[in-house]
Amino acid sequence: MAFGLISLEKRMKDNIRNYSLDQLFDISALSEYLEAAYAISRISFRLVDRHGENAVSVGRFVGSKPDVANAPGYKIRVSNRTVAHLYVKEDEVTEDVQKRYVEAVARQLTALAANTYANIETSIYADDLEKRLEKEQYQVKHGEKKDALTGALNSTYFENRAKVIDRSDVVPVAVICANINDWKYVNDNFGDEESDRLIKVVAGILREEAKNEYVLGRCGGDFFHVLIPLVEDGEAEDYCRRVQERCNAYEDDKIAPSVACGYVFKYNVEQSVLDLLSDAEYEMFNNKFEIKNTPGYRERLEKK
Repeated sequence: MAFGLISLEKRMKDNIRNYSLDQLFDISALSEYLEAAYAISRISFRLVDRHGENAVSVGRFVGSKPDVANAPGYKIRVSNRTVAHLYVKEDEVTEDVQKRYVEAVARQLTALAANTYANIETSIYADDLEKRLEKEQYQVKHGEKKDALTGALNSTYFENRAKVIDRSDVVPVAVICANINDWKYVNDNFGDEESDRLIKVVAGILREEAKNEYVLGRCGGDFFHVLIPLVEDGEAEDYCRRVQERCNAYEDDKIAPSVACGYVFKYNVEQSVLDLLSDAEYEMFNNKFEIKNTPGYRERLEKK
């Protein structure tokens, strides 16, 4: 599966928490439905959201906010998550047939919400699949050299460039691994569009701070590798510093880019650039540990 495109099953499990009742129901039509149910049964109905805020009331329901925690009524659940609570006047439900009727109404509301949710999420998922297909077609059209999302070299072409450097006996070469910190947090909280934007922002900074001879590749979802042939003293360190400073200075209402960087050097022509990537990645994880334990890091990420 393409990076950043979570499965439909996971979407259905996770995204329901972001839905309000007016997204799951046509409130006007729902009011008519419950009015008709009241007219038939003379049972008063009240539907509230998961926090207890009123959505529809018919019959003798007026006034106070329900205690959804301690007296939840009939829970309306979608994807194993409560999205609403249905209440009735207990003194109006005195016979078994009336109770069964109320339960049927609750089941009907549950099915309606579940169907609406499934239709919306399936449609979004289909749109995402179409976008991914367009990206893949772009890569085919452009010889599969560049990553469609970022414009950086894709992993295959990056490896080819690394092998060319090896065959050219060029030393020293800086081998840099850069990884976006907490990409998953953005994906989980703001979705695919914002997490893709985060990747593009970081890729843009990596590219803008690089010189023409640098080799930049996106070599895994939120991983980038950079090669600096004939690197000068302090050049790799300075490049990583500039990239991290640019990321830390970037701020908007959703994303707060942060990048961990690690680098090693190829000094011996017998060494392989690709073999050194794991060492650069090890250094990157050391840097990531330092960054994520820096005071204020979490607050910036979570916009506190």
